[in-house]
Amino acid sequence: MEMQPLLFNLSLELHFNIDLMTYKLSEISEKIDIKILGDKSIEIHSLSSNKNPRSHTIVQISSYKNLDEGKLPENIAILTNSSVYKKFIKPQRFHFLISEDIKLNFALLTFFFKREVSMPKPKLIEPNKNEIWIGENVDYGKNFRYGINCLIEDGSKIGSNVRLGNNVIIHSETVIGDDVTIDSGTIIGSEGFGNVLDSKKTWHHINHLGNVVIKDSVSIGSNCCIDKATLDSTIIGAGVIIDNLVHIAHNVIIGENTAIAAKVGIAGSCNIGKRNMIGGMVGIVDHIKTTNDVVISATSSVTKDLMEPGIYTGIIPISKHSTWKRIAFWITKLDKIVKKLNIKNI
Repeated sequence: MEMQPLLFNLSLELHFNIDLMTYKLSEISEKIDIKILGDKSIEIHSLSSNKNPRSHTIVQISSYKNLDEGKLPENIAILTNSSVYKKFIKPQRFHFLISEDIKLNFALLTFFFKREVSMPKPKLIEPNKNEIWIGENVDYGKNFRYGINCLIEDGSKIGSNVRLGNNVIIHSETVIGDDVTIDSGTIIGSEGFGNVLDSKKTWHHINHLGNVVIKDSVSIGSNCCIDKATLDSTIIGAGVIIDNLVHIAHNVIIGENTAIAAKVGIAGSCNIGKRNMIGGMVGIVDHIKTTNDVVISATSSVTKDLMEPGIYTGIIPISKHSTWKRIAFWITKLDKIVKKLNIKNI
């Protein structure tokens, strides 16, 4: 049985949310004890991000810097603190949730809109002649191949010529393009690691409401984990190749034709440029940006933005490879220098 090619637009990755729940601001304020300024009867369907604010959602704004009020849609609720609220030029246009602990209240708000996933059902898709567990509203294109014990959750969209290895899990609302290979044991769209401490030093989890978008001609190795975004999309660009045992955290964007070797860890909200080459066991801290055509040597720790093309090597601090070689040369000579100068107590 040949399936018809799947038609979907990858340019819409930031508009995938399906509104499953609706609350009035008054209902929200009753449950989390937060001050409302504006129409308490306005209906809220979800949360949205600063980069993609949508009508009838709540957006978190912790700073007025670089904010353009004119770009915020009507009927949006803004989670902010009292000092930021006072800086709004036309506060009457919006509805506000005022909190002096924005991060904690944002975490609590995510519980209102966490989508429940249906119990997937086994399905037989020819020509594999293996059962695959599939949720509701899942679409897939022609020549879809998969191994044993695969799972695809609700609302996921899979293109043509996609191959899944054994034990692959595709979480809800993942979007996968054409000609994609995902090897055994890999998990796409898992919950991101976002947590907030309250005043009693108790952790509160931030439910992740976003998804993962994997564009065309991507190859992902075995036992990798790519987390869904907090609100928008974690994006793997076209032509990216990823080795085994790689972790890509929430909100990360990987530029097209980038290569990532084994055991790399990329923390949340990093933006990796096109045609990067990331060596094995590299660690990249959160919110890092790299430009195009960057090469990062194996085992390096990236703790700052890399905005010039070139080869980078280092632990702390990372630097241009040519600079690092000079530093490394002198490090190897330090013991001889200490002995020659007869420096003691070091």
